[in-house]
Amino acid sequence: MRCPYCSAPDSKVVNSRPGDDGGAIRRRRECLSCGRRFTTYERAQLEPLMVLKRGGVRQAFNPDKLLRGLTLATEKRPVAAETLRAFAYGFEDEVQAPEIDAREIGKRAMTFLRPLDDVAYIRFASVYRDFDSLERFIEEIQGLKEEG
Repeated sequence: MRCPYCSAPDSKVVNSRPGDDGGAIRRRRECLSCGRRFTTYERAQLEPLMVLKRGGVRQAFNPDKLLRGLTLATEKRPVAAETLRAFAYGFEDEVQAPEIDAREIGKRAMTFLRPLDDVAYIRFASVYRDFDSLERFIEEIQGLKEEG
């Protein structure tokens, strides 16, 4: 770690403790060249969850994108926004792999919506499964009736 005062490359750690937000380590350092003390903060840099899209493209998981889809599906339905937010922002922590297929995200979202609200589930499924006809839409609704 370079000294901010004299730019010397070497310093020693004098004190180390968790930062105020808990997501960093605060270190007090002393420059071995000029003897002045300074503070550094170190954060863990985690690799983002990667999403494998249908066309083979990989992109970083974006919880806002998932939340937007869930919000559209539950619009004017009795589902708390906080419930949706908790699912979307906790999703990355639940996945135990460095990469996930986009279809798997859709499946998990449908599994999440199913017990919350039938209408929201159908709305999400209509986009996710890309219903191409009224018959396919009716089949899905009949499947819900048989389960419930």
